[in-house]
Amino acid sequence: KILLILGLLFTLAVIALIAVAVTQNKPLPKNIKYGIVLDAGSSHTNLYVYKWPAEKENDTGVVQQVEMCKVEGPGISGYSHATEKAGPSLAQCLRQAEEVIPSKQHQETPVYLGATAGMRLLSLENKSAADKVLSSVEKTLRSAPFNFQGARIISGQEEGAYGWITINYLLGNFKQVLYQQQSGWTKFLHSLKSISETSGALDLGGASTQITFVSNELSSESPENLLYFRLYGKDYLVYTHSFLCYGKDQALQQKLARDLQASTSTVANSSLLDPCFHQGYQRTINISDLFKNPCTSAKEKQFPFSQLYIQGEGNYQKCRRNIQKLFNKTNCPYSSCSFNGIYLPPLQGDFGAFSAFYFVMNFLNLTSEQSPVALDKVASAIESFCARPWHEVKTAYHQIKEKYLSEYCFSGAYILSLLENGYEFTEKNWQRIHFLGKIGSSDAGWTLGYMLNLTNMIPAEDPAVPPLSYGSYVGLMVLCSLVVVSVLLFAWLLFHKPKCLQKGIV
Repeated sequence: KILLILGLLFTLAVIALIAVAVTQNKPLPKNIKYGIVLDAGSSHTNLYVYKWPAEKENDTGVVQQVEMCKVEGPGISGYSHATEKAGPSLAQCLRQAEEVIPSKQHQETPVYLGATAGMRLLSLENKSAADKVLSSVEKTLRSAPFNFQGARIISGQEEGAYGWITINYLLGNFKQVLYQQQSGWTKFLHSLKSISETSGALDLGGASTQITFVSNELSSESPENLLYFRLYGKDYLVYTHSFLCYGKDQALQQKLARDLQASTSTVANSSLLDPCFHQGYQRTINISDLFKNPCTSAKEKQFPFSQLYIQGEGNYQKCRRNIQKLFNKTNCPYSSCSFNGIYLPPLQGDFGAFSAFYFVMNFLNLTSEQSPVALDKVASAIESFCARPWHEVKTAYHQIKEKYLSEYCFSGAYILSLLENGYEFTEKNWQRIHFLGKIGSSDAGWTLGYMLNLTNMIPAEDPAVPPLSYGSYVGLMVLCSLVVVSVLLFAWLLFHKPKCLQKGIV
């Protein structure tokens, strides 16, 4: 009877200990938080909705993009002559965000708008119009049911830095192990040669381009290009530079303005043979539009015609030679430069190239991560595409808008010129460039880094982490309970022998 009672007490003790352990450490119900960032670029605006579990706000890899909405129409800088329409253009995507985010969380969801190079240019060209555009945008965002946190023009340096934070956060370079456990991108991460380091960021928009990376050979000779971050207990000294007017759209405008000035035939008949457009392609542009913004206004001179008639020539080599004239490599006041006398330290590590870098190269089927395409093969693929006549290209890609389709030849040649001639990537380190559209479920870009920074979700110091996981804790509690009860039972038996055992011994 005594053994039976002891066995029952033993069982009840174990059950009680397990119940306490499970109840005390039961994971709390998931409290999901949301955030909205609008990327107001030069050619269009995108709205991104992010979500994350509130109890893991300071962990890497837990933020997920759950929605992306492309705003119809031009970028907000395109409303400079009808500023009151800039804000209402965002309404449809804001309504889409309302549907994605539970209504009870609308008021606590922060919404941010960051305007990039298109608005930077408009602010230089017409500050009053830029202010009115932002005022219209702010009015619409305040009328939405979300927690409006600001609409402003971000600097090129900020754009570069936030892009660098985004891709390294998503690739798990700040807290590698956690991200690999939570995503299916482990194989991709292992393909990056500098997996334990950070990756550089290459961003290309319509009006500007950014390069940002950590280099062991940084010099203090150009302090305006250096940023200091302390993230998760580690220090990062980051090089970054934004080239305004060197986004793909403004680079094309610069090239056309330069070609127009250099050509003598256009003075007579206002026509221009352009090697960067397909043979058979034709386009007419207004001279006033070509020289209206700060990227080309310095090159303006008087012409005896108001319109320029462009005919495609489809000559890649000639196109590259014309594009290379945009990069001034003659003067470098530092130990090393990219172009236009801008300091650039030696390239180091892997680079994630996103935005237009990815969109253009993906269209040209040159973004494979399994076996990255060699530089010479990339060049020959773009050359072959440029050589195709316009009628053939238009038929093969009839679903793509003519404006975008017609400029892929130029954009491909420009990307190669920028990377190879501007930043001096070579055959040796070309395959360190990884063209990124999405990382996991999130678009590569600056918006996530912007939100993480403004919501203080990346701490300077490494957050405290429990030494054991929940499962390990419960398992150890159960094991220790069994050991404790067993020891007590053994001790009791040792010092208080039951009568049945005493009789057996006698």
